[in-house]
Amino acid sequence: MKKNSLVLGILVLVAVVMTSCFGPSNEPSFVEADLLGLWKEEGTEAYVRFTSEADETGEYKYGREWDDDDVHEEDLLPYGNGWFKYKLVKSDLTEIHLMDNGGAEEPKVYVVQKLTDTELEYRDEYKTTYRFAKMVTLLD
Repeated sequence: MKKNSLVLGILVLVAVVMTSCFGPSNEPSFVEADLLGLWKEEGTEAYVRFTSEADETGEYKYGREWDDDDVHEEDLLPYGNGWFKYKLVKSDLTEIHLMDNGGAEEPKVYVVQKLTDTELEYRDEYKTTYRFAKMVTLLD
C-alpha cells in the first residue's frame, strides 16, 4: 500500500511539473488585426498605416509611414520609400522597410507594450518607446 502511494505521489508530482512547463506563457500576445488602420505618433506629425494587404508570400502585410510636415500619404509610390512589410507574432512586431532603389531589406523588430482599440505602444532594441493614437480604423 505504501509503495502504491509513493508511486502515485511521484506521478502526481511529475504531472504538476510537466503541466507548469507547458502551461500558458506569461509573455503578452497581441492580435495582428488590431493593428489595422491609421495611427498618429504622439507629439509628432508622423503617421503609420497598417493594412491587410498581404505580400506575395502571405507571411507579411503591407504598411506605410510618412511625416505630414514633408510628405503626405498620397505622395508615396507603391512598394517604395515609405512602404514596409510587417508581421506581428505574440509581442514581436517585425517591419521590413522597402526602398525605391532596391536597397537591402533589413528587418527591424519592435516589442509591443500595448495595443488597444485606440493606443499602440512599442519599443525598439535601444529601448526607445513609440506611442501612437488610432486615427481611423482600416481603410485599405
